[in-house]
Amino acid sequence: MEIDHAILEHYQQGVERDRLNTWGRLEKARTLDLMSRFLPPPPADVLDIGGGEGVYALPLAAAGYHVRLVDPVPQHVDAARAAASGKPYASRISSHLGDARDLREVDTGSVDAVLLLGPLYHLVDRDDRARALEEAHRVLRPGGIVLVAAISRFASALEGLRTGAVHDPRFEAIVAADLRDGVHRNPEVGTRPEWFTLAYFHRPEELRDEVTGAGFADARVLAVEGPVDMSTAAALDDDDQRATILRTVARIESEPSLLGASPHLLAVAVAPSP
Repeated sequence: MEIDHAILEHYQQGVERDRLNTWGRLEKARTLDLMSRFLPPPPADVLDIGGGEGVYALPLAAAGYHVRLVDPVPQHVDAARAAASGKPYASRISSHLGDARDLREVDTGSVDAVLLLGPLYHLVDRDDRARALEEAHRVLRPGGIVLVAAISRFASALEGLRTGAVHDPRFEAIVAADLRDGVHRNPEVGTRPEWFTLAYFHRPEELRDEVTGAGFADARVLAVEGPVDMSTAAALDDDDQRATILRTVARIESEPSLLGASPHLLAVAVAPSP
């Protein structure tokens, strides 16, 4: 299976390399917090599908997990391997080229947890998303946990209003298309990578339905950042303010009336026992 050229072009520019350590730090901090709450304890086996350069796989391996990272972008796999090389936890992490829709190299019922923290929003076709979720279900042991990330249907509209980008007719057209059918297309992917790339943006209830439809149980959808202005990211440098922000977002993470206002969503579900 092939990755769409627009998606590959976007990631080949290296735009994701620093995002989660700069303006996306709240997303990273909250995702790590949610992992600490929902993943089984180490040394569980974790499959990180679409794991990029290892932003989550590396700290999980350092914490004692056994992690297999799979990503369709060769540069990501190479970077993850290089980052792990020589580290004390290098034997607990491996990185491979692969596609979320076809995990033939991973045995059925062989892992304790699956991370899908990117693939679902780059699979525009619902059948492709269903296939990725079904593959995640297949490789999980009974009782295993899946964490599935999605981008909110309203993310670009809210970001455009906050930054003023919506006043650019090209970006306003992107917003209108996102709101209409959830398909996000950036015609300026080569020159405006900050407008992202080809993606699918979910409604919260739609994400839950897709996860449940793949056979998972106890599915719930949580806000990652919540309705937090990203300018508050600077407050994450202060330990007390960081703790306050994380506690507050956690308190409203499952409030239905606020879910869509979070740029990123996270579905948590269980592979049921036979």
